Amino acid sequence: MPFPGSQIHDTIGLAYFLHCYINLFRIAGLALIAMPVYHYWKHGKLRQKIVPAFFILFYALIFYFFNFIAQADKMFVQPSNKIFSSASVNKVSEKNLVIGVAIKGESKAFPIQFIGYHHQVMDTIGGTRVIVTYCTVCRSGRVFSPLINGRPEKFRLVGMDHFNAMFEDAGTGSWWRQENGEAIAGPLKGKLLDEIPSQQMTLKEWIAEHPETKILQPDSLFENDYEMLKGYDYGFTKNPLEYTDPESWQMKSWVVGVVAGDHEKAYDWNEIERVRMINDTIGFIPVLVLLEKDSFSFHTFGRIIDNQELFFQWNGSLQSITDSETSSVWNSRGECIEGSLKGKVLTPLPCYLEYWHSWKQFHPNTTTYQMN
Repeated sequence: MPFPGSQIHDTIGLAYFLHCYINLFRIAGLALIAMPVYHYWKHGKLRQKIVPAFFILFYALIFYFFNFIAQADKMFVQPSNKIFSSASVNKVSEKNLVIGVAIKGESKAFPIQFIGYHHQVMDTIGGTRVIVTYCTVCRSGRVFSPLINGRPEKFRLVGMDHFNAMFEDAGTGSWWRQENGEAIAGPLKGKLLDEIPSQQMTLKEWIAEHPETKILQPDSLFENDYEMLKGYDYGFTKNPLEYTDPESWQMKSWVVGVVAGDHEKAYDWNEIERVRMINDTIGFIPVLVLLEKDSFSFHTFGRIIDNQELFFQWNGSLQSITDSETSSVWNSRGECIEGSLKGKVLTPLPCYLEYWHSWKQFHPNTTTYQMN
């Protein structure tokens, strides 16, 4: 759990050691006080009996609090009623941001307001098991396969590492980082969960792309918890761990992190909002960063079609993009809808919206985009 200094320094090794041997420390601690308590209780005066009894009672309360109330998976409980609805009967506002997943013809949307509280939701999409995760302190959403060595595993939230949610698998007790699915402590240290492609966008845009999608509905048992994250989607919260800094490149500034091959790059959200479209190169890969007209849904693509690099232009009045090489028209999904390249599709690249402190912490080799 996040104690002072634990999120700044590399304390996972010590934390995992204490976690594994906590019962031995408890036994040793009880052994140290057993004899004095017995002595005073048997031979002491009334006051000498009351004082140790008070401290034992105080310790019992502390023990109960940290082991049955303040544990991460007790504070952020998994949904009891996992209900999905079609768009026609959906009760979630289409302005809400969602993590969308599409596998083998089936698509589902998971509102951030809900999974931000639960931190993880286990499900099956297109016959594939998935674990949809979100860390509100990092503003990072990821979807993974919960299979370890080919077998489905259950996970529980155990705390944070450098402010990123951390899960423990039930089988081996290893600790896994939410940001990249890496095991950072335990028998499976160094292994990675397989990531499943996902997109973050408004529910309205997700429905437009996937009309047959199913949408996770709110669990009535957690209405008050969801309410606490009501303004989170658009940065309207004053929580010191979850607020949004309107300035660029600050700890809580929004960035879009893009992965292209072996290279990674961060793009300032304020700059993306200003220009709406960026032609750039990451490593040796030409990329396109594109913001939808709703100003919250975004995409990144490779700019190569048939071995030809394309340069795109934004037509603000028509809300469309064209490539300079053939003057073909493209939609925001990377599909050419008019011109000589009609039917061609740009290759999507993994991209994530999160706080700058999170992206630079877990992607230390990232570069940053600076407007010329």
